[in-house]
Amino acid sequence: MAETAPDAARTAAHLARNAVACLPSGALERRLADGRPLRVKLGLDPTAADVHLGHTVVLQKLREFQDAGHTVVLIIGDYTARVGDPSGRSATRPVLSGEEIDANARTYVEQAGHVLRTDERLEIRHNSEWLDMAMEDLFGLVRHVTVAQLLERDDFATRFAAHQPISLLELLYPVLQGYDSVAVEADVELGGTDQTFNLLMGRAIQSAYGKPAQVVLTMPLLVGTDGVEKMSKSLGNHIGVTEPAAEMYGKTLSIPDAVLPSWYDLLLGQQPPEGVPPRDAKRALARALVARYHGEAAAQEAEAAFDRIHIARQAPDDIPTLVLETSAVIHLPELLGDNFGMSRSEARRTIGQGGVRLDGVPVAELDVPATDLAGRVLQVGKRRFLRLAAA
Repeated sequence: MAETAPDAARTAAHLARNAVACLPSGALERRLADGRPLRVKLGLDPTAADVHLGHTVVLQKLREFQDAGHTVVLIIGDYTARVGDPSGRSATRPVLSGEEIDANARTYVEQAGHVLRTDERLEIRHNSEWLDMAMEDLFGLVRHVTVAQLLERDDFATRFAAHQPISLLELLYPVLQGYDSVAVEADVELGGTDQTFNLLMGRAIQSAYGKPAQVVLTMPLLVGTDGVEKMSKSLGNHIGVTEPAAEMYGKTLSIPDAVLPSWYDLLLGQQPPEGVPPRDAKRALARALVARYHGEAAAQEAEAAFDRIHIARQAPDDIPTLVLETSAVIHLPELLGDNFGMSRSEARRTIGQGGVRLDGVPVAELDVPATDLAGRVLQVGKRRFLRLAAA
């Protein structure tokens, strides 16, 4: 039975309440008034192995559609990842190998399941199912799109004006993503604001194939832990949904005060508690995020561990132990490289910046006798420890 106009209007307003745009105006309400479950599409290219909190902004909106009785179509872009999404790029994105893409894709569904329902309201598709097409079919697809249309994209237009290379492969990307919407018969497509052009291209491609044009719903981009750039693994300002609880808790506490309102809004759907100092608001946010992805017990333990380490200045009990040959002189950059995966130059830089401590005291020397290290705790940054022992 179709929803009444007032019911459809209320549902549409709820589903679009924290979106940046819902295009075209009134389209979502009209789709809902049809009374059938909608097919709501999200495409994810597995260009990295981790789903991070920035991705969950859109995933949580998809969950709202699921909870309202609609079907989410999660497209793993195993084919488009071989092209490389140029969104926001000033140069051609490196193309991953097929093995790298396949390995990343295997992790995506499991990680997205931390947010989405994994019942009959979730449909998982891989766009290699339909994009591995014959040349004749590809010609039929690209016939519907002009170069002028593609150069309306901001990143393409900027690079074209600056005489920077734009490959034909990159120009194909929004066309191929648009065809995904045809293949899965999408009623709605979600994405970040950096995907607006691609999502609108989906509408154009659907219309060219005689299909109803999808509703486009764009969500804000979550700023990363640096408080400046959008969250991205390549920028190192991300928090993965499967990161250890202690890491998630500590990284959340490191965000600048200025981004607290947007993090609360986009990740928890609420505002920071009134009259609470930023430090305490961050602790509440960190507890909530760790509890969501690891459980309440893990959130309590992560907070307690943080307090032991950073307030009581106690090293955790379960840190690994490294046995040293007491007659040796230890070159700390080498030790850090062998035990913490740091390059020698990174280790020297971290030591020079005071980021390496022995029993809580910054160490400046690069070469230290093993006898001076035995029985002490080595700390790198805020959350990495190594207990040193004599042979």
